[in-house]
Amino acid sequence: MVDMRATAKALHGKALSSMRTAMTAFNSPHDDGRATAVLLHLQHPFEMLLKAALVQGRAKVFDKKTGRSIGFESAVNHSCQLTNLKLTQSEAGTLRAIDALRDDEQHWFNDVSEGLLYLHARASVTLFDDLLFRAFHQRLADYLPVRVLPVSTEAPQDILALVDSEYANIAELLKPGRRARGDARAKIRTLLALEAHVAEDTRVSDSDVNRVEKGIKAGKTRQLVFPKLSPLSAEISGEGLTVKVKIVKQADALPVRLVRDGNGGEDVDAAAVREVDLQKKFHWSPFDLADKLSISRPRATALRDHLGIDKDPDCRHVFEFGSQKHPRFSDNALTRMRDAVANQDLVAIWESHGPGRRSKPRPPCSQPDCADAKDEKAS
Repeated sequence: MVDMRATAKALHGKALSSMRTAMTAFNSPHDDGRATAVLLHLQHPFEMLLKAALVQGRAKVFDKKTGRSIGFESAVNHSCQLTNLKLTQSEAGTLRAIDALRDDEQHWFNDVSEGLLYLHARASVTLFDDLLFRAFHQRLADYLPVRVLPVSTEAPQDILALVDSEYANIAELLKPGRRARGDARAKIRTLLALEAHVAEDTRVSDSDVNRVEKGIKAGKTRQLVFPKLSPLSAEISGEGLTVKVKIVKQADALPVRLVRDGNGGEDVDAAAVREVDLQKKFHWSPFDLADKLSISRPRATALRDHLGIDKDPDCRHVFEFGSQKHPRFSDNALTRMRDAVANQDLVAIWESHGPGRRSKPRPPCSQPDCADAKDEKAS
C-alpha cells in the first residue's frame, strides 16, 4: 500500500467513486438512458486516477497560463511519461476512445451497440485495475462490496467483428425507403469516435459524418471508409468473473489523408478523417524535444534522423507563415525518441548520424575545440 499525499488521496477517492457509478450504470436492468450514463461516467474515473498518480509522482497538474488543472488529454500525455505509470500507446488509445465516445454523447448524441459498450466498459475495468496497481499497488476488487455481481448476457467479441457488424447495419439503415438516416448517422459517429484508439486528437465533426455516409452509400467497404480501425484487436483472457479485455493496435493502418477545416473537405474520400487543430497535435519544437529528453540539441537532431522522425507525417509537421517555416513535432515523436534514449546506443547513433557523419562514420575528435567535444560539453 502506497502512502498517498493528501491531494492524491482525494483524487483517488473520486476516481473510485466514479468507477463504481459507471459499473452500477452498466449493470442497471433499465435500458432508458443506460448507455448515456455509462459513457458519461466512464471517462471521469480515469481523469481522476491519472491526476492522482501525477500528483503522487510530484508532476505538474496545473496550467501556468490559465491557473486551472490540466484536461483529460494532457493528463493522458503526461501519464505516458510518468515513471510510476508509463501508459502504453494502446492504453492511451483506449482512454482517448472512451473520451471521444463520452464527448459525442455529452455534446450531441451517438448510438453505441451493446457489444461495443460492453467491450469498452470491460476494457475500462481491466485498465483501471492495472493503473491502480501500478500507481498505488491496489486492486479495484479491494474497493468493491462482495455483493457486486458483474453480469453480461453476451460473451465479449473482437472489436473488428463488432465494427463490421455495425458497418453492415449502417449500410442497411441508409438504403432507400428505410427512413432511418438519423439512426445511421448516430452509429457513424460512434465508429468515428473509435478511431481515437489509433489517432490522437480525434474529433467527430458533421463533415466527417457526411463523408462517411457518402462513402457507405457508394458501396465502399469498411476497410476503405474506416482504414484507421483495421489494426485494432481485442485481447480477451479469462472467463466469467475474471475476464479481462485489452484493446490493442496490431499493425499499421492504411495511409489516411489529413484535411484541415475548409480545405476541400467535401471532395476528400470518405476514408479521410479531418484533424482540424494541427497546432494542438504538433506542439513540440525541436528544442523542446531535446530539453524533455535531457540531451543536447545536436544529439536530438541525430536521434531524429536515426529514427526517421522528420519523414514521418504522424511525428512532424511544418507550419508555414509567409516565407518562414516552423517544424513542430507530436507526442508520438517524443515517445519514440524517449524509448530510443532508454534502449538504444546513443553513442553509436551519434557516430552514424551526427553532423558530417551521415556519409561515413568516423571516430570522435579529442580536440577541445571540435564539434564532438563541444557537443559532449553541451550534453
